[in-house]
Amino acid sequence: MAYEKNNIFAKIIRGEIPSQKIYEDEKVLAFNDISRAAPIHILIIPKGEYSDFQSFVSTANPEDISYFFKKVGEIAALVGVDKTGFRLISNIGSDSHQTVPHFHVHILAGKKLGPLLSTDNLLR
Repeated sequence: MAYEKNNIFAKIIRGEIPSQKIYEDEKVLAFNDISRAAPIHILIIPKGEYSDFQSFVSTANPEDISYFFKKVGEIAALVGVDKTGFRLISNIGSDSHQTVPHFHVHILAGKKLGPLLSTDNLLR
């Protein structure tokens, strides 16, 4: 998936589209997802131009990769889900239903989430 400089997350980073920010620094932005799949649904994105997980881990420097994932853990603690549990998801490519060509992870929490996938979904 090629990086699209005008994707919705790039516009949020540039301040062209508002978001409910949870955390922001020079490298990372976390905000509430407007299409929640759980009571707590946070999107965390690096501010660099990475289309998906593969492009992030293959082109970002090791320090930025480590920094990003440490921030994911800190953001989970910031909102208190480190104590109760959370699901961390990143969709990569069309088969996983990645809809925005900017690498991001989802933190889902705030209730018992059940199994990751139902067996019905695996058989289709």
